[in-house]
Amino acid sequence: MSRHISDLQAILMQLAAEHRKLFDQLEAQHAAMKKFELPTIADWITRSESTRLRINDLENRRRNLMRQITITLKLPEEPRIARLAELFPPQAEGLLKVRLELRDLATRIARRTQSSSRLASAVLGHLNTVVRLLAGAVERAGLYNKQGIPRVMSRVGVMDAIA
Repeated sequence: MSRHISDLQAILMQLAAEHRKLFDQLEAQHAAMKKFELPTIADWITRSESTRLRINDLENRRRNLMRQITITLKLPEEPRIARLAELFPPQAEGLLKVRLELRDLATRIARRTQSSSRLASAVLGHLNTVVRLLAGAVERAGLYNKQGIPRVMSRVGVMDAIA
């Protein structure tokens, strides 16, 4: 059973390392978003997506291991890390330390993601306004008078119209 707990602790440490990497990538992506560096943003998106896939793989391995631990210990439900720390005091310190680190990283990632989401939403809102203005101008394309107002009439003289 101790081997299962050691494996779990190793997987949790790998998860923490991947979450740290993801947070750093999100920070770099957010900085690129502020500078509007599109190639850099695309590069960081690709990197963070591969990190998310690795996190997903590690999470699946953790779930499978937790199922094995639950079955081996004959517990009615999957135990939390704190419960495993109570059941296995020699590994308690390591388990609780990794749990705390993962919790902190998840909070920081959520905050950074929310901030980046707001920034992206603001940029998209401005782009939407520009597209609407352009669409309106294209819709009323034609001749304009000297004051810049679209002129719709049956015949416009050369002196009245500015193309």
